[in-house]
Amino acid sequence: MSRITFIENKISSLEHAIQKINIWKLKENKIVFTNGCFDILHKGHITYLAKAAGLGDRLVVALNTDRSVKQLGKGDERPINNEDARLTVLASLGFIDLVILFDEETPLVIIEALMPDVLVKGSDYDVLETNSSSKKYIVGSDIMKKNKGTVEVISLVDGFSTTSIVNKLKN
Repeated sequence: MSRITFIENKISSLEHAIQKINIWKLKENKIVFTNGCFDILHKGHITYLAKAAGLGDRLVVALNTDRSVKQLGKGDERPINNEDARLTVLASLGFIDLVILFDEETPLVIIEALMPDVLVKGSDYDVLETNSSSKKYIVGSDIMKKNKGTVEVISLVDGFSTTSIVNKLKN
């Protein structure tokens, strides 16, 4: 198998991801899930994703579609890289096992369908937040806790964000 085919095989539909994850679970792999835009990949993203991968055996990343990035209000110019480019870059990382696009406001449908063992977000979220309208609330945390999964928060690397990179380029 060529290296590009290996990368492309990590990009999955939800239906295929469910099948793959069921096989991994039969092999007693611990499934870790996170999500985000991952527009301009930087040290903060890599550190976060590598730490997330270290929490289990398989890392699944749900990636916002271009439309959903725009809905998040990150700015008119965002995303900088389109969803195809962002999928390919994420899938090329050795510690990511599967990448799935989602077009909804949140990845709740994917979390419910995949039922990972660990749900991970950055430290700008709060594991203890129960108000679903709070910006610190972790979508899917209630489902994870009800199904004996865990929810983890990973410290973000200071000084690294896509917004700060975009702002630097503007100056």
